[in-house]
Amino acid sequence: MRAVLAALRAWDAAGLPGALARVVATEGSSPRDPGAAMAVSADGGVVGSLSGGCVEAAVVEDALDVLERRVPRRRRFGYSDADALGIGLTCGGELDVYIEPYRWPAAGADALLGALGGSSPSGVATLLEAARGPAGAGAALILAGDTTFGSLGDAELDRVVGRDLVAVADTASASAVRRYGCRGEALQEDVTIFLQGFAPARRLVVVGATDFAAALCAQAKLLGYHVTVCDARAAFATAARLPAADEVVVDWPDRHLSALEPALGPRDAVCVLSHDPKFDVPALRAALAQGAGYIGAMGSRRTVADRRARLAAAGVDAAALARIRMPIGLDLGARTPAETAVSICAEMILTGRGGVGGLPLSAGAGPIHPAGA
Repeated sequence: MRAVLAALRAWDAAGLPGALARVVATEGSSPRDPGAAMAVSADGGVVGSLSGGCVEAAVVEDALDVLERRVPRRRRFGYSDADALGIGLTCGGELDVYIEPYRWPAAGADALLGALGGSSPSGVATLLEAARGPAGAGAALILAGDTTFGSLGDAELDRVVGRDLVAVADTASASAVRRYGCRGEALQEDVTIFLQGFAPARRLVVVGATDFAAALCAQAKLLGYHVTVCDARAAFATAARLPAADEVVVDWPDRHLSALEPALGPRDAVCVLSHDPKFDVPALRAALAQGAGYIGAMGSRRTVADRRARLAAAGVDAAALARIRMPIGLDLGARTPAETAVSICAEMILTGRGGVGGLPLSAGAGPIHPAGA
């Protein structure tokens, strides 16, 4: 969304009209989740993607027509024998796409750009349909940190939707289509609104400023993590050695983890890549206390057995020990730091998405994207 919104702002500043297309709902094995976005300029420029190639050409045509008519459009793309190789989805899923002339308030768009990936929930609520009400389709309410921009046409509706937008941004799905009364009343269907939330960036704390840490930083950044590397050894914990890290902290890892505010949560991760008992046992105890959703520790089978014994002796019970992934990562046969980083991130995805074991997709059956995943 950052790249799409930046393009729309640049086109708008240059006086070039642009259209915003977003996936607002999906069914079946769709290639992208709700919230996937694409921008189209009046001269045919395209930024972003909705389906990985299945429907983009058709959406560009629709977007250019929307820009000419200045009227939003909602269109469903799905699989059929007739159009599967044309504009349909050969994967068998369906995409509900909303295409609108871009007309967000400039101050709100700029504030949202600045808030994306920050420490506070942000997002945008777009009025898709209005059977009756104070505003028409395309009206938008933008939330950037603690500030809102624009309006859905009614102050009470703005208040209720703004509250729900924060809640959506704090969930894994990060988007929803909801219906309200004209003033935000529940159990009514006067207006249909697409809530697209952007949760604060997930945090990853890496303990140990090693070559493996440098590779993990680069890989985790691709997944959208805000990455901190912590090591008490100033000679190793330097920005030059860890260029992909957002922060490099010289401190005892357990002290740093214990002082984090806000505390780590289910979306966050801690990876202990050191082999020093002075670091790893206190750091793992602190990570468990913080409530990180993923906790992993590197080491050989012998190192892991010794670490488990030391953690148990330090008062960590069996249930807490079971939360620690060690040896860290999935069994991909990884050897190099880069390969190991992929292995670790794969396990982080598996844990966060509730995967069933990391088996090759070719070895399984059933939907690739289970309902709710």
